[in-house]
Amino acid sequence: MITYVYETIPTKEGEEIKRYEIEQSITDKPLTHHPETGEPIQRIISGGLGVLTSAKKSSVSSSSHPSSSCGCGGGCGCSH
Repeated sequence: MITYVYETIPTKEGEEIKRYEIEQSITDKPLTHHPETGEPIQRIISGGLGVLTSAKKSSVSSSSHPSSSCGCGGGCGCSH
């Protein structure tokens, strides 16, 4: 099972958007209504979880990136 993030679709101006985490099979179609409340909802595409299995040294020299302390300042192989 995968946990997807859904949010309500406001039906009135100024209505607060609510977010829900709902477990579904990867083969299930996206929900259009909350299974308990019946509110109209839509699936939200958000950042995923990245898993690093091995680290390689970057071929970028620190002289080409002055702030190479990493944190995506350059010099660690991240693209910025």
